[in-house]
Amino acid sequence: MKLDNKKIFKTLNPNRVWVPILIGLGIVFGMFYFDPSVNANTLRGVFDASAAFIVLAIVVIFFRDLGYVYRIREITQKEISWTRAIYVIILWEFASAVTPSVVGGTAVAIFILHKEGIKLGRAIAFVMVTAILDNLFFIIGAPVILYFAKGNIFPDSQLLKNQLENSLQAIFWISYGLYASYSLIMALALFYRPRVFKWILIKIFSIKWLRKWKHDAQEYGNQIIDASKELSGKNYNYWVPVILATIFIWSSRYLMLNALISAYIPLSLDNQVIVFARQVIMWIVMMISPTPGSSGTAEFFFGQFFAQFLGGYTFVTSILWRLLSYYPYLILGAIFLPRWIRQVFFKKKSNPSADAKESQP
Repeated sequence: MKLDNKKIFKTLNPNRVWVPILIGLGIVFGMFYFDPSVNANTLRGVFDASAAFIVLAIVVIFFRDLGYVYRIREITQKEISWTRAIYVIILWEFASAVTPSVVGGTAVAIFILHKEGIKLGRAIAFVMVTAILDNLFFIIGAPVILYFAKGNIFPDSQLLKNQLENSLQAIFWISYGLYASYSLIMALALFYRPRVFKWILIKIFSIKWLRKWKHDAQEYGNQIIDASKELSGKNYNYWVPVILATIFIWSSRYLMLNALISAYIPLSLDNQVIVFARQVIMWIVMMISPTPGSSGTAEFFFGQFFAQFLGGYTFVTSILWRLLSYYPYLILGAIFLPRWIRQVFFKKKSNPSADAKESQP
């Protein structure tokens, strides 16, 4: 994997926050204008929320982010401090928020860890582990969650039926299969046969119309081998905390919306499970969105998935949901990014005399 600094800095650009914001606002205003059920009285409904559940939603999202910080510290074996881990997670989330969900912030995350002093092979290993663990939560957890939802996972939305018919279920299961296949292949490459993975990769990219990427494939194969060496021999004490942190992170991500909906409408235990399960389905829909951070897509599908529970509060809840779960990372990223760049790229250059003293015996 080549780290193209030019492309990465193009992604890590504070000015990019305006694209998803404008898309999101456009969809929100479109829904407000074209949906006859949404009016000024609907907006006043924001004040009907239970303050206790709103606070709970904020606390849950805070602990989710704390879980991210804890996990990256554990995965890197505490090689980065708590402060540096906060920077890594904020910038990682920012990169994910300003790129299409299908692209994600993987390359940026590797770049950030590398600039924090972690060797490239190790940075690739750590980011790949987080990706595999996140996918495994979905692959293993989804069937369990869907079972407890008792078949009420797909929304009974007339609009979705008219537009997609049964395509939503097909999209979900196809995406599930792709995620499962990808995770299996990468797990085998990292933990079982990295050299076989490299050999297969080179063979594939030896095909005539793929030959121009053969060198990149060979380099990526070498990096997978280096990443595999980094992860080999890790024991129980390494894996248990990061696995538990992953479960905590994703559970918190979903439970935040459960708390937010409960702020307006009391939910039975069965409905709490259904709301939780439907977020798994919606997450897949958002992952294939072509817009940065699923802007617009998330706001639109929120209503189709959860209007059944929220009724007239659907519109204001969707806005609060994005205000808590998405827009803070755009703002924090734009604030933290310039400071991080100064710290990482200019700190040493600004104090050459200190470097000279450190180099003396």
